[in-house]
Amino acid sequence: MLDRFKVPDEDKIYVPVDKITEVTQNILKASGVSEEGAKNSTSVLIGNDLRGVETHGVSNGLRLYVENYASGNYNAKPNIKIVRESATTANIDGDGGLGAEIGPIAMEMAIEKAEKYGMGAVVVSNTGHLAGCGYYPLQAVEKDMIGQAMTSGGAGLTVPTWGSEPILGTNPVAWAAPTKEMPPFLFDIATTQIASNKIGLARRTGAKLLPGWITDKNGDPILDEVEAPERHGRHGESNYHLLPFGGTRENGSHKGFGLGMVVEIMTNELSGMGPAPLLKHEGSDFFAAYSIDAFTDTNKFKEDMDELLKRIVESKPASGYERVVYAGFLESEEYLKRSEEGIPYHKEVIEWFENHCNEIGIDCELR
Repeated sequence: MLDRFKVPDEDKIYVPVDKITEVTQNILKASGVSEEGAKNSTSVLIGNDLRGVETHGVSNGLRLYVENYASGNYNAKPNIKIVRESATTANIDGDGGLGAEIGPIAMEMAIEKAEKYGMGAVVVSNTGHLAGCGYYPLQAVEKDMIGQAMTSGGAGLTVPTWGSEPILGTNPVAWAAPTKEMPPFLFDIATTQIASNKIGLARRTGAKLLPGWITDKNGDPILDEVEAPERHGRHGESNYHLLPFGGTRENGSHKGFGLGMVVEIMTNELSGMGPAPLLKHEGSDFFAAYSIDAFTDTNKFKEDMDELLKRIVESKPASGYERVVYAGFLESEEYLKRSEEGIPYHKEVIEWFENHCNEIGIDCELR
């Protein structure tokens, strides 16, 4: 994550992993979520925080989920059903449950199919926020598989190239591959210039947005550095919109929007939920696992991955940079560091935890 989005040192409060995990689970259970559901969702959120992906950890996610459970937008006790299945595929109806609760289940199903048949792919419809995509491919990596995850993340946020009306969501996608000694490769991105949650993070830390990240309400790219705005509405009613990865056509925004369309098709259309830009629903998810052993020798694959990744990190840095890294390298370092030292949260986040726990009458020993 860029330094501009990190919590300022003077605002950091370090919390041990076991403490933030316990409190988060208890908050979700107080919202009516089952024991298993709370464990799944917490594992995703804390996993993101441990890797430094704070945009999709408890800082931004948990309070949103609490609000959606309270309002009835999310089903705290979803009846998850398989509506269509083959040897290598499945379509799951999430019954309005939180995506972060259902995602680990869907990915595990894809892995089980890949163990039997070489590949497994599962789509999930009728579900809420997935909490990013990066957590799920790592489930496959733990089983020496390649993992993939996508989510459409709703719609009405991102303008197309040459367009002024927001059509797609942030439509993130992630891939991960195992290694033998090097940190696993994990490519986890939104298909927009900036993830929507990062704007909220920027507002909390006081960071400015760089030129070409967002548009004004009329869809015109803002090409100056600006304060992070507070969003009001979506589907064309917002005071700003997101730009596809690339920003402008000259810089390749057609590539970002095209990749966003791939995610839209592989989630909403493939699941049968229908196009989010037209129906304005929360979106759908896609998970896949590929057994390396079905294609080639697993040990050789992992050794080859090591050699490839070592070639990258041992390459000569450009002027002004100390080293070269690859997708997942820094997150792996952060995971080890935070597992030992605790996770640094903004003091405002800890205050929210304490206030909410006090309101619902549960313990909150985080400091």
